[in-house]
Amino acid sequence: MDRRAAPDSTRRVAFRLGLFLLFLAGVSGCSSFHGRGIRYQLDHEYSVHDPQFLRSMGQLVGPGIVASNRVTAFINGDRIFPAMLAAIRGARKSIDLETYIYWSGDIGRQFAEALAERARAAVKVHVLIDWIGSRKVDSRDLAMMREAGVEVEKYNPLVWFNLARLNHRDHRKLLIVDGKIGFIGGAGLADIWQGNADAPKHWRDSQFRLEGPAVGQMQAAFMDNWTKTTGRVLDNEDYFPELRPAGDHYAQVFFSSPRDGTETVRLMYLLAIAAAQKNIRLSASYFVPGALTTEELVDASKRGVNVEIIVPGAKTDVPIARYASRSKWGPLLKAGIKIYEYEPTMYHCKVMIVDDVWVTVGSANFDNRSFRLNDEANLNVYSAEFAAEQARAFEEDKTSAKLISYKEWKGRGLCTKLLERILAPFRSQL
Repeated sequence: MDRRAAPDSTRRVAFRLGLFLLFLAGVSGCSSFHGRGIRYQLDHEYSVHDPQFLRSMGQLVGPGIVASNRVTAFINGDRIFPAMLAAIRGARKSIDLETYIYWSGDIGRQFAEALAERARAAVKVHVLIDWIGSRKVDSRDLAMMREAGVEVEKYNPLVWFNLARLNHRDHRKLLIVDGKIGFIGGAGLADIWQGNADAPKHWRDSQFRLEGPAVGQMQAAFMDNWTKTTGRVLDNEDYFPELRPAGDHYAQVFFSSPRDGTETVRLMYLLAIAAAQKNIRLSASYFVPGALTTEELVDASKRGVNVEIIVPGAKTDVPIARYASRSKWGPLLKAGIKIYEYEPTMYHCKVMIVDDVWVTVGSANFDNRSFRLNDEANLNVYSAEFAAEQARAFEEDKTSAKLISYKEWKGRGLCTKLLERILAPFRSQL
């Protein structure tokens, strides 16, 4: 490629960049959630197999890690949505849905109809959608649910007297049925998640079904923002029933919010990376590491940990984030960390597997927006069996991804490097 001329895709990105930077400048200017954050200092003192790891993760991240859970993975929309809809249609007492993206279309309509049907059957149904993330929802879907008795609320709508919170979004993706079954992962409710990652418009993603005592923690995560939005506390047995053992997975559901001044997501990632001894597999739909997370990953690689990362390739929904990500790869690639770009479609997975036993999944991305700006929720699972299953999915994704060498990264075009430099001051917003 002639580096003296920008390719069409780069020109399009450059055009959009101007508009995007204007937005970021306004948002970051009015946002109260910016800055460098806490400079954590972590050492490699124990492994994820050491009981101290679970004690530290349970106390520092919280709530505690509990036994006797069962976690089931669903890969891509063809499996994700039928499982979620089946759980909704089987609800008898309550349904709580919290999601960043709820767009109208075939999937949005199916969920609206299922939720409305359960509300008409006297099931208590509560839906919390983000005001910005769900901007494409059809008012007719909302009206249908509300007329049936579904309580629908929008999180953090724009108001003139509180512009500082515009940058504070609810990125969580939770579904809890009867307080006994929970779903968490990366998939929102929109047609782009349909299919089986078999077309550019069908995104690659995973969702996870949780049963057992940790579902109570997931319900508490939903109640956090429901209470902040409505002021009402839902606390009876329809939402918090007695939860019996369901399996042999140790699990923990935690949430973070900049409103509470927490950086729980970043601390969780750092604790797990610092404890790694053998391998780290990271699936990251938006990967923009900061100085500290880069340092921890490099340190892990230097002590012999095999670090592999899969990120979106050219088929990404946020090209600007891809440029910001690539600008940070130098130290990682030089340290021997392997970075792969997924090629068939948008790669929206958010999974990290450490030493074939510790897995974290959920809504949190590996970037500053998830660490410090968004409300997030993740499920952590301690299980060799579950980790092996997720490792197999990771290895399968690698077969559709391209390994990027340090030489290839170093030789990227001048226009690309210019865009990366322009984006540098705005990385805290990505």
